[in-house]
Amino acid sequence: MLSTLEVVGFMGLSWKEWNRSDIIYGVIVPLAVVLVIVGLSLVGSLLRTGGGMGGSMGIVIGIISEIEEMVVIVGVPLLLGLAWNRWAGGASGFLLGSLYAMWFAVKYGVFSSGAFPMGATGFGPTILGYVLSAMLIGYMAGALNKRSENFRRMVIAGVIASTVGGVFLFGMFQLSSSNVMVGVDAFLLTVLTRTATGVIIAIIAKVFMWYGVALNKT
Repeated sequence: MLSTLEVVGFMGLSWKEWNRSDIIYGVIVPLAVVLVIVGLSLVGSLLRTGGGMGGSMGIVIGIISEIEEMVVIVGVPLLLGLAWNRWAGGASGFLLGSLYAMWFAVKYGVFSSGAFPMGATGFGPTILGYVLSAMLIGYMAGALNKRSENFRRMVIAGVIASTVGGVFLFGMFQLSSSNVMVGVDAFLLTVLTRTATGVIIAIIAKVFMWYGVALNKT
């Protein structure tokens, strides 16, 4: 006869088996995350319509946009690359990079001849850079980490992948005829924010592994 543990393994948890962590991580945390995302998306609109903030409004909007960019095209591909493998990181980077590039094109009216006479042609390298850099970061993180759970290796892999992706993206910016990201300050903003994200995501990935959230590697 099957033991109790074997039965649970086959049948899964009963509908009565709930605990506090199920509510916290299954309901509260996801809701909090999406509400934060909604809040960040609304702050920019409120600042634009409210006015009266001068240069500080641009700074706040710039910080919010940078956080959104780091999460979508750096953080998620990097996390999947470190915690799973290079294929998951690369594929998620390609998909999220494509979505971010489309969002960027719509937000800034890239395809509007009124806003930009050259249209998508002038921003072509920039849009392509978002896709390829995200894919590069995710794939490279997985290829360097090789499914290791050693924290130092994860940090090194995350920093190298995110830094290379940042340098690559800055180079793609320079190929765009509509580029505004020039000079040392722009280079540091593009690269160092990604390097810092590489360290942060390595810590998050390690925490996931501590709590057994990392995907099955077999």
